Amino acid sequence: MTNKITNSIILPDHELQESFVRSGGAGGQNVNKLATAVQLRFDVQKSPNLPQYVRDKILTSGDTRLTKDGILVIFADRHRTQTMNRADARKRLFEIIRQATLIPKRRVATKPSRGAKKRRLDSKTKRATIKKNRNGKIEFD
Repeated sequence: MTNKITNSIILPDHELQESFVRSGGAGGQNVNKLATAVQLRFDVQKSPNLPQYVRDKILTSGDTRLTKDGILVIFADRHRTQTMNRADARKRLFEIIRQATLIPKRRVATKPSRGAKKRRLDSKTKRATIKKNRNGKIEFD
């Protein structure tokens, strides 16, 4: 089975390694006998299906879920069932990859208009006169 992330990126299931562990926290007796939490591992560094720029962006992102070997580890235990946790882990992995494909727009530097400059200077002058009138000296005519 394959997982379509974007139009150009498709990950086959054999690149994803899932292991199931017991969830922590509250949950009654189910916690002690069922392994519902999912640990999803994806080798970003060795995946042939990721474009180089996406791979580099993920590896240099500083994500704490990345190991030194370039393996992204996602732990999912938000839900009570193993199926929902598997879907959640995959969804989170695909979102990380999707975010890495986005190229930010270049910022175009703009200058303030003449009116904006005038308004700024007028407000500074007005503020200066207000402060100047606070000096405490009373003038008599």
